[in-house]
Amino acid sequence: MTKFSDLALDPRVLQAVAEAGYETPTPIQAQAIPEALKGRDVLGIAQTGTGKTASFTLPMITLLGQGRARARMPRSLVLAPTRELAAQVAENFDIYAKHTKLTKALLIGGVAFGEQDKLIDRGVDVLIATPGRLLDHFERGKLLLTGVQIMVVDEADRMLDMGFIPDIERIFQLTPFTRQTMFYSATMAPEIERITNTFLTNPAKIEVARQATASLTITQSLIEVKPLRKDRSFGDKRACLRALIRAEGEACTNAIIFCNRKMDVDVVAKSLKSHGFNAAPIHGDLEQSMRMKTLDAFRDGTLHLLVASDVAARGLDIPAVSHVFNFDVPSHPEDYVHRIGRTGRAGRLGKAYTIAVPSDEKYLKAIESLIKSEIPRGTLPEGFEPSTSDSRPERAPREDRKGRERGGRSRERDRDRPVKPHDETASMEPLVVVPKAELPVEAPQEVRREERHEPRPDRRREERGERRDERREPRDERRDDRRDYRRDRDLGPAVIGMGDHVPDFILRSFAIKPSKTDEVEEAATGTEG
Repeated sequence: MTKFSDLALDPRVLQAVAEAGYETPTPIQAQAIPEALKGRDVLGIAQTGTGKTASFTLPMITLLGQGRARARMPRSLVLAPTRELAAQVAENFDIYAKHTKLTKALLIGGVAFGEQDKLIDRGVDVLIATPGRLLDHFERGKLLLTGVQIMVVDEADRMLDMGFIPDIERIFQLTPFTRQTMFYSATMAPEIERITNTFLTNPAKIEVARQATASLTITQSLIEVKPLRKDRSFGDKRACLRALIRAEGEACTNAIIFCNRKMDVDVVAKSLKSHGFNAAPIHGDLEQSMRMKTLDAFRDGTLHLLVASDVAARGLDIPAVSHVFNFDVPSHPEDYVHRIGRTGRAGRLGKAYTIAVPSDEKYLKAIESLIKSEIPRGTLPEGFEPSTSDSRPERAPREDRKGRERGGRSRERDRDRPVKPHDETASMEPLVVVPKAELPVEAPQEVRREERHEPRPDRRREERGERRDERREPRDERRDDRRDYRRDRDLGPAVIGMGDHVPDFILRSFAIKPSKTDEVEEAATGTEG
């Protein structure tokens, strides 16, 4: 049997592994570590929980034992899909590299850029990051990837589900072509296979037996809830979940409750709290500090129930989980194996309950086809009764919002209206018939318009034209009046024409009398002025 001491690792790494209590490597570790130490690219296909983190962390620490990091230029890069998985890789690095002088930096969202910039500026040997935050630092000019010697992509299929493949391709293009690449994925989707063919050079393909079934230490059970109406499903599932937890009693020391949607995580956690359970949510929309605080509380036992999305289904190593409850049936069958794999670890016994409604039938068939066995059906827990009748009050006949019957008047208004007594004498009065000739003749339509002072349309147009002409003339007169007023005030009365009021200066003669010199010149030339 192969041991870690047979894998040509650095003695300081072997010492840290022995102190951690490990002696025998897992199949993925025994096959991947020797190829990685040779400097070859590695393509590993294995499920979560098979020891993939140590399969790339141990050879990375050994290969980086010689050399020195430069500012803003990390020597190796590890990409993880979620913050929790990246933080767990960083913890494993601290465990295995504690006897070396290698430095690391963790770049994840939810943490201030300032502290991360300080670590990068000092220079790090190992950079562990999520794709989004890594590109944020690069675009801010705080990071250079030209010095990366070893690059690791962990949980590539999970990155495909989360839409990180374009970011991964861009990061690959920013790193040197001569790098060593280790690529790990649980499945080989066509998109992932295309990336491996593009960016990996003659990789050593290592495939561990696919985890198509759960561990034998896990007791599975399917609880089928059949509500009367579809809109009652969510409430009935919450009631069933509470009844299951109560039925387990003290045997349920702690549990992870998985939901498909983030909004359902918050609702289920709030519902459990309102019924006296010690529960807290965790999903991607929460701040990183709150997520880490919740995980730490769950690990040390102060938190009993962890309501989570699939962010906690992969990569998180929480060994002592007694129960797993699938509040929602996962839409991807692989996620079912990952979820229930959170319990029954390290030889411990565990239980996994799945709550299903009739609309989950197609997902259940896909899961049972993957694990090649039928999930055992369980009975409804004591204290839970699904909805069997409509609790809404019946209304007969139906009324609209104003209290009216369909096709009728308001009953309340008719009920409150006083009844007018019948007058028999009024019905005995004779009926007088007026001849048609004596009826008043209605006035013609034009006359009625004049009585109402409403001119005809053609007459209105004529009047509007006349009014426009009338408005124009007074406007000109007012303008002349203003001009005359200013002249009368300043210069006296205005002079109009050239009649009897001709000014004196106009009647004066301006003929110039010739001088003697001009007369002599005229006489000499024979001309007259």
